[in-house]
Amino acid sequence: MTEPTKTNGSATQGGGAEAAQLQVGIRVLGQYVRDLSFESPNIRKLMTSQAENPNLELEMNVSPEQIAPDVFETTLSFTAKANAPSIGVIFEMEIDYSGIFRIENAPPEMLDAILHIQCPSLLFPFLRRIVADTTRDGGIMPPLMLDPVDFATLYMRKRAAQAGAQPPA
Repeated sequence: MTEPTKTNGSATQGGGAEAAQLQVGIRVLGQYVRDLSFESPNIRKLMTSQAENPNLELEMNVSPEQIAPDVFETTLSFTAKANAPSIGVIFEMEIDYSGIFRIENAPPEMLDAILHIQCPSLLFPFLRRIVADTTRDGGIMPPLMLDPVDFATLYMRKRAAQAGAQPPA
């Protein structure tokens, strides 16, 4: 297959094919904290005692939703909870971080992947910074620094699990 050539805002197949093929466009219209909760109920115990290594539970989910023609919202829902037997709950954090995206010329078979891979990848650095700043400002030392997330692998695992869970036709 030959690469499309762009002319006047549209692309046409090289090699004489007349079928128009448009370039997929993704534009961030806005991004925001939809919901944020942080609690550190036993921070005094943590700062005045020698605690063992805490148990840290992390969870992240991606939730896309169409809100208008060619306009979608993708939300990263992240939760973190740290506790230690001698202290109890060190901190709990929940955040929903959303972005509004205009996605143009995406074939239907690509749209789900764009919403679950590209959109969260654009949002994640901002979510990561908010998590680090919030845990640092909440007295957690060192702050929680999230490792990069491979949203493509997560998406493929989710798709494989859905395919395996579906009953045969």
